[in-house]
Amino acid sequence: MSQAPLTKNAAKKKALDYHRLPKPGKLSVESSKPCSTQEDLSLAYTPGVAQPVLEIAKNPAKAYDYTNKGNLVAVITDGTAILGLGDRGPLAAKPVMEGKAVLFKQFAGIDVFDIEVNAKTPQDFINVVEAIAPTFGGINLEDIAAPHCFEIEAALKKKLDIPVFHDDQHGTATIICAGLINALHVQGKALETAKVVCLGAGAAGIASMNLLLAMGAKKSNITLVDSKGVVHKARTDLNSFKKAYARKTALRTLADAMQGADVFVGVSGANLVSPTMVKSMADKPVVFALANPNPEILPEKAKAARSDLIMATGRSDYPNQVNNVLGFPFIFRGALDARARQITQDMLIAAVHALAELAREPVPATVLKAYKLKKLAFGPDYILPKPFDPRLVERVPQAVAKAAGRKKAGR
Repeated sequence: MSQAPLTKNAAKKKALDYHRLPKPGKLSVESSKPCSTQEDLSLAYTPGVAQPVLEIAKNPAKAYDYTNKGNLVAVITDGTAILGLGDRGPLAAKPVMEGKAVLFKQFAGIDVFDIEVNAKTPQDFINVVEAIAPTFGGINLEDIAAPHCFEIEAALKKKLDIPVFHDDQHGTATIICAGLINALHVQGKALETAKVVCLGAGAAGIASMNLLLAMGAKKSNITLVDSKGVVHKARTDLNSFKKAYARKTALRTLADAMQGADVFVGVSGANLVSPTMVKSMADKPVVFALANPNPEILPEKAKAARSDLIMATGRSDYPNQVNNVLGFPFIFRGALDARARQITQDMLIAAVHALAELAREPVPATVLKAYKLKKLAFGPDYILPKPFDPRLVERVPQAVAKAAGRKKAGR
């Protein structure tokens, strides 16, 4: 017998108690070496510490041998786009950054320092990250508003010799693309010919469309829609990222764009898609309504409108959750293992295919047990692996590291 859902007040108290008790926060620092004797102390600090200092001074690459640099990622934010909560400032973003750190550790064994930056301009933020970068093996940018996030990531990629990854862009894009490949396969459609509508022209939307293009989608089949309607060539209010997707078209509204579409990707806000819009889509449509916590259209309404659709959301209480935890821990694990200097498009595509292929394989009993399921098989309600699938940490990092190796060899 399932438990009754918590009331709003009870759920709030449970979340606050989780973060406050038995001690505040979700992270702590633990020593990875013994320090219980005088000899241990002399090795951990002076005089023993001088030896690795001298080695690293002679050869900076030795930092990967004598420090935790090779397994340490910075999760960094300015707090301008916190989850679905908007600009609440860097300090308010700290619980989210701590949570991200927990996921890195839980799913891929990666250590994290969470860093919240009080930066007034993108350049200020860039300067801070560049200054602290020697500490880390990788930089995960998080919850930074568009379009500044594009500028920040591009600048840091040029300046730094370690991977810089904006998860809200590329992590989201990776999972969306993996899910779409499988959803289209189940529906008997091809990415190369699918008509795609993307509602949301921020970090996640632009990055997802960019990755779809790299994987074979046609720009002429993509209609980007923002808060003012269809992104078309007659508009004069477009930034350079939106302008790249501006079409010469008579379509003006989301409802216009949805007619005959094979795929809808929503990375925008709640309740922006109506059942009538879903009805107007092509046969066997794919609807990814990913706004959190409330999607662009609830699965119940979408499925009532179209029994032939495949539906995904960002929520765990419906099938086909598009969850970034399927991506960023394993992408970074592969990049760190390969000592990659960047996370390239080839590495992201490798992760997409590894995720998509894993979902098509038989599901282990351990996964069924973790999710209290009797059976689970590739199909309309299972197009992405479950986050607690133990095969993820074996398959995805290996594919990413292999792609990183190919990139290195080609340099």
